[in-house]
Amino acid sequence: MEQTLPFLILIAAGQIMRRIPGFPADVDRGLNLYVIYAALPALILVQVPRLVLSKDLLVPVLMPWAVVLFAGLLVWGVCRLARWPREITGALLLLIPLGNTSFLGIPMVEQFFGESGIPYAILYDQFGSFLALSTYGTLILALYGGAGRPSPMEIIKRVVLFPPFLALATALALHGVVLPGWLLAVLEMTARSLVPVVLVAIGFQLHLRMPAAEVQPFVAGLSIRLLVTPLVFAGGCAFFGISGTAVQVALFETAMPPMVTAGALASIAGLKPRLSSALVGFGIIASFLTLPLIHHLIR
Repeated sequence: MEQTLPFLILIAAGQIMRRIPGFPADVDRGLNLYVIYAALPALILVQVPRLVLSKDLLVPVLMPWAVVLFAGLLVWGVCRLARWPREITGALLLLIPLGNTSFLGIPMVEQFFGESGIPYAILYDQFGSFLALSTYGTLILALYGGAGRPSPMEIIKRVVLFPPFLALATALALHGVVLPGWLLAVLEMTARSLVPVVLVAIGFQLHLRMPAAEVQPFVAGLSIRLLVTPLVFAGGCAFFGISGTAVQVALFETAMPPMVTAGALASIAGLKPRLSSALVGFGIIASFLTLPLIHHLIR
């Protein structure tokens, strides 16, 4: 509870701010823009050049990409069957395949598995969720973030010019390069602001009552993220006899709630901000109940 209490406090702070006279009604948009243009690119520039991959740790590296593929296809199929609007489809495709595997995932792994599980959690997050956000997430935003269906050239342009993607390309180009101390200090300070700013913005946008048209997507999205996906992958690992601490940690990470940064991206792109905030905010709360269950099943 100590690890997750700050999340709840910051979300509550956003709720309180929304009720204070004098706060602009669109202050959350400014916070989200800060995340996209400053905090997230800074985090990418700090973390990506530090990545070191070992061929012995492929499970926590490959599983998050399999989760993105599985959850993405499942969400797309459900949205098609339900005939939900493209804004709802885009929001679910962005949030449900991408889990909160770092800010919530790593502390939870430490709590349930001890310090020995942290390296596997970092690999899952950095080589999986983190890179998927910059690539898969950018593609979803390019496809669903604008009005109407964009042309292939417009998609390429949106992806290439998206600030986090530019930061990822720069970080990969700078791999092995030692940045000046003052620049690294600025980037690290900016990167540390990402989580509190995003959570306050989510709290500001979070409404306890949802439009009736968004209740079904909300329930379906969280069910796929918190229960269906981890159970399917746990069953697959059991069927193929794949086991070990690395596998258990990776399976545990598949059960994390939707990524907070993905929620910010969805909101700034106009992909049902209220639904996106609810998936992130209530997803964190619901995960307090579902994560112990998943942990019990995979041990």
